[in-house]
Amino acid sequence: MSRISRQKLALSGIDMDQLGDEGMARIIRDIIDAGLHGLAFSPYVDGQDNTFEVDADQIRSRLGVLAPHVDWVRTFSCTRGNELTPAIAREMGLNSMVGVWIDDDLARNEIELAKGIEIARRGDAGILAIGNEVLLREELTEDQLIEYINRAKAAVDVPVGYVDAYFLFENHPRVADACDLLLVNCYPFWEGYPIEHAHIYMREMYRRAERVANGKKVIIAETGWPNIGTADRGAVPSVSNAMKYFIDAVRWTNEEGIDLFYFAGFDEAWKVAKEGDVGAYWGLWDKDGVPKYCGR
Repeated sequence: MSRISRQKLALSGIDMDQLGDEGMARIIRDIIDAGLHGLAFSPYVDGQDNTFEVDADQIRSRLGVLAPHVDWVRTFSCTRGNELTPAIAREMGLNSMVGVWIDDDLARNEIELAKGIEIARRGDAGILAIGNEVLLREELTEDQLIEYINRAKAAVDVPVGYVDAYFLFENHPRVADACDLLLVNCYPFWEGYPIEHAHIYMREMYRRAERVANGKKVIIAETGWPNIGTADRGAVPSVSNAMKYFIDAVRWTNEEGIDLFYFAGFDEAWKVAKEGDVGAYWGLWDKDGVPKYCGR
């Protein structure tokens, strides 16, 4: 029996309103012990951000915390040491969705793309993700993005996709058509939905992407809920809300057979600069690698 099948059996029929925080913590412990499909992975520790050059020892140390509990990791870049992660992950028995970071720095994009192709050709990428929220940030045009996707598809033998918010695939059907599979970010929190309605809305986000996928596989590349920080309209960060959201996201994706990359493995203090105080607290493990919700 697979790890995911055990999760599905363990999570059926849960009424979280009756559990309380202690009961939810026990469920989360069971989920993590059974194993998750995927987690977003960044190797940074306190005092570092995504401009820091990470080394193999740090990647191996940080990845080693998550490895016993996950089948896949998602990376975000193929430079500044991050290109080492997929091979280290493979050594640990993990699959990698390898992120190629592209933005309006066209020269750097060429380095990222070349490294991503090299990683895939070496056999260390199960999926190649070309770009993350480039359209949302309006850093590249649709045509530029499609050209990068097509160049990657012509160079590798693994599925190639693009990561963005669900509605960007509705707004840019040519991008959806260019991808081998859709890698969709679903964040009720950032749209201000209260936890009572967030789970329903997350499902609708996925279904909207599915409707423009034309039969291609749709993967949830990111979703999550923070436990600390400033509320975004009706979306309130708290331990209880973060636990509820995680349990429901895992339960639903298991029941539907949807691949889920939960965001994120670790808390990341450096994100405060771009996302405010809430940006630091999306991890299932804290910045020091201690599980936040399951008591060990």
